Amino acid sequence: MGVEPFRYAVNASILFTELDLLERPAAAKAAGFEAVEFWWPFSEAVPTDGAVDEFVRAVDEAGVALIGLNFFAGDMPAGDRGVLSHPERSREFVDNVDVAVGIGARLGCTAFNALYGNRLDGIDPATQDTVAAEHLVRAAKAASRIDGTVLIEPVSGTPSYPLKTADDAAAVIERVRSEGGVDNLRLLFDLYHVVANGDDPDAALDNHADLIGHVQIADSPGRNEPGTGEIDFRYYFDRLRELGYSGDIAAEYKAGGATTDSFGWAFS
Repeated sequence: MGVEPFRYAVNASILFTELDLLERPAAAKAAGFEAVEFWWPFSEAVPTDGAVDEFVRAVDEAGVALIGLNFFAGDMPAGDRGVLSHPERSREFVDNVDVAVGIGARLGCTAFNALYGNRLDGIDPATQDTVAAEHLVRAAKAASRIDGTVLIEPVSGTPSYPLKTADDAAAVIERVRSEGGVDNLRLLFDLYHVVANGDDPDAALDNHADLIGHVQIADSPGRNEPGTGEIDFRYYFDRLRELGYSGDIAAEYKAGGATTDSFGWAFS
């Protein structure tokens, strides 16, 4: 795909799944990447100190940078997409924030993705939005201790997830900035989710380029590696550069075959 002015990273929660999670940072390094990101890499909001130490050691010893980490998002395989807006799971989120930011402090990671959470039957959406805003203020203040950023992401594939467009995410960011007095929230621009949800990626970039804090990619349809679908990545990489984005681009896709065979787009 030619030389691009970005560092590519691997999301090691969705890639290298043929390996144990703690082996994936080293596998990413061996494949030629200098940076990784993870969804929350534990099954619980507050893992044991030993489990955290093992994770930190695996990343550190692999010699890669951790450039993104999700806050605890519930049971993702079962359909959860965050606990941020769940009134009855407030303690889990609050307790998780300090653990996640603590991992970030140890590994130099300053970007934390806060999945919003699905709409819940029997609970007023306005109530969920108020809970989410309160939690985002708390998360933003905690992240600010290490000059960190909290990311808000539109997500596809889950009808009950309320943030589907860049405008949706931007509205949350604006509310939290206005009500909470924090300014370290940014948009996670995942090109796959934007396209899959029918949002206009060009309009999203035109309207919200100044809010973008991180970029992820997968091709659409299919959510596989670039070159397997219809997205013109060269075009969007050029647009991002023109609009002033200079951060990392993370591969967050399902490899069509062996993970190591899916990286031609990054090294061609």
